[in-house]
Amino acid sequence: MTDARPAPGTKPVLQAHGPVVAAARARRWGAFYYAEQVLRVMKGYSWSIVMYSVGQPVAYLFAMGVGLATLVDGQGGAAFGGVSYLAFIAPALLVSAGVMTAANEFTFPVMDGFKWRRTYYGPHASPLTPGQIAAGHIMAVTLRLLLQSAIYFAAVALFGASPSGWGWAAILVATLTGLSFGLPLMAYSASITEDKGQFALVMRFIVMPLFLFSGTFFPLDTLPLAVRWIGWISPIWHGTELGRVLSYGYQEPPLLTLLHLAVLVGLAALGWTLTRRRFALRMGQ
Repeated sequence: MTDARPAPGTKPVLQAHGPVVAAARARRWGAFYYAEQVLRVMKGYSWSIVMYSVGQPVAYLFAMGVGLATLVDGQGGAAFGGVSYLAFIAPALLVSAGVMTAANEFTFPVMDGFKWRRTYYGPHASPLTPGQIAAGHIMAVTLRLLLQSAIYFAAVALFGASPSGWGWAAILVATLTGLSFGLPLMAYSASITEDKGQFALVMRFIVMPLFLFSGTFFPLDTLPLAVRWIGWISPIWHGTELGRVLSYGYQEPPLLTLLHLAVLVGLAALGWTLTRRRFALRMGQ
């Protein structure tokens, strides 16, 4: 009998898995494979991601903490629960950044996957299912949201705008809020067959009003009832209120805190269900 082991000092010959093994692994780990592909694409514009994650929070917090907050705090901080204006808006800016990132990642890239470059159909020709492709995309974006929120929170902490020991949990809240808004939007993006400016309308007439009227820069109850309802239905408001509870112990009824969490989880779950269904329909399954 001959010894099949490589001779000492030589490198072993690497061999690809056979079709049966490769297909079985794809069926089991397909979502992770597609997530890796999306992350590799993101790596191509990683400096843009870093600059967005670092530059934006530093600019916002510097402007608010050194500029506007000085004027607001000088007029008395009673309107903000006894904390500084910077501590009041920091959780809102953290959550809003997550929502805006999710809005970008779950619109044009999804349209790109189905229509322009059709990047979803290559993996679908393999044993990967539409649900795995959707899940892989979501996993990659979730990882980006976590990393971005962590960097943002580090900037917040450096400015002393998160005095509570539970402030770090706002990273998870920002990520969840981004998904609660982004996953229903992803389902909508997957339903579009022609680009007629729908995403620009979403950004202008949904994302921006939610950002401005969700208690981001001032308490929601200071708004007139005619526009206060925008905050009540806004994931940004629910995420911001949760973030304030964790960041500096914002006082609100415990049932309301649970309601905020339930709304965010419910929207994310609904978006995931609709996204899976829409991906399956678009890919003929």
